[in-house]
Amino acid sequence: MTALASAPRRATHAHPHRLTFAHLLRSETIKILTLRSTWWSLGLTAALSLSISFLLALASSDNGGMFSPVMILVAPIQFTMLVAGIFGAIMITGEYSTGMIRSTLTAEPRRGAVVLAKALVISLLMAATTVFTYIAAALVAAPLVSGGMDWSEPSSSLLPLLFGVASMVAFTLLGLGFGFLIRNGAGAIAATVGILFVLPIVMSLFAMAGDRWAWIYQSVDYLPSNAATTLITAGATDVTGAAIALTAWAVAPLALGWATLRSRDA
Repeated sequence: MTALASAPRRATHAHPHRLTFAHLLRSETIKILTLRSTWWSLGLTAALSLSISFLLALASSDNGGMFSPVMILVAPIQFTMLVAGIFGAIMITGEYSTGMIRSTLTAEPRRGAVVLAKALVISLLMAATTVFTYIAAALVAAPLVSGGMDWSEPSSSLLPLLFGVASMVAFTLLGLGFGFLIRNGAGAIAATVGILFVLPIVMSLFAMAGDRWAWIYQSVDYLPSNAATTLITAGATDVTGAAIALTAWAVAPLALGWATLRSRDA
């Protein structure tokens, strides 16, 4: 027997193929852009924002400029935040309902990469939609605003708009986090709407409950919707605390969703 024949054979096991992160981003982008729910959500966000801004501009022009030009653009966030949160939730719960999540994790077993890629794609889509609506709203509102839109002071004009974009992204990630965590469309939407809309109302009721419960009422400022309101208000002082609170509300559910995805089968 020759030396070649007697030599041990090398292992021929191939490593499972993994997508590069760039390919994963491209895959998630194609997947999300081909969903009708994506375009309905983004279209509704833009339409609702433009409609409210137009009505506020009309009201302001009829009442001697009762709203500042920047407030006309960012005020709709109080309503579009719900659409953003629901958009984030359904972008993952739809995959659980159809079973597509199993195909996704088969192609890319690194679950953290899947969460990150989906978060990046929907964040960019929501940010782009929000920027588009601000530009369109500014063009629509400018003829109705006395003196036009004033951009000379960035801290009271551009900065609230940037905070508005960041807030819409945060609401989207909040919904996505609850989607990964709950894995059910109705449940994730209920949790998202509850945090964004119902909880501030409930906690505000404690303002009438006396000093013993004052800490609950005072905590309202750190809920995501209230923190966003602080950030988009021109001349607001406690922007650091509001920014930290809003970031935490975006990151915490997403981190919990990632932990759940790692510990449970899809």
